[in-house]
Amino acid sequence: MLSASDSAEILTNNPGALDAGAHGIVVPLIYTVEDAKRLVSSAKFPPEGHRGFGSPFSTQSFTNEPMTHYLQHANSALQTIVQIETKSALESVEDIAAIPGVDCLLIGPFDLGNNIGRPILGAMHQELRDAIDRIKEAAHKEGKKVGIYCTSGEQSRGFAEMGFDMISIAADMLAVQAHFTDTLAVARGQGKEKKDGVGYDGR
Repeated sequence: MLSASDSAEILTNNPGALDAGAHGIVVPLIYTVEDAKRLVSSAKFPPEGHRGFGSPFSTQSFTNEPMTHYLQHANSALQTIVQIETKSALESVEDIAAIPGVDCLLIGPFDLGNNIGRPILGAMHQELRDAIDRIKEAAHKEGKKVGIYCTSGEQSRGFAEMGFDMISIAADMLAVQAHFTDTLAVARGQGKEKKDGVGYDGR
């Protein structure tokens, strides 16, 4: 996984994801306010940043809009999401949230827990819960969105009720494993069967 500095460097020299048509980027492992500022600058066209202009793919991937339209609206339309999952980013989270061009703070609770010395080994430690709440409050105070990575529906619902704006409800590795485990159990006559007549899409 790349650091924020490495990601910003790649965007500066070759903003491939944005030029290929992505309308948002998520950058992990932000460490400092300067990391976040450099990232925003790399993702924005002048005068807000120093992203180069010229790829035709960024306009054709969605609505095939004119390139001049994309140039005029990309700075405000593209989403820049920074992951707050290091101790130093947590300590500066209010300043990071206040940076113009940072649209959303995304919490990686496992890395954040590791970085503050409260790894998730079962239930979340209260210090980690307090850190998560601090990040949410920092984002909302600046009118920004806040997201969090979750691993279950129950956990996701809890964070939704707390006011989080963006929530991943499951990890793909765990979801695929759970699906095949349940399906295999049914095939063995050990699980709950679905109704007859479902189509290829499961409906």
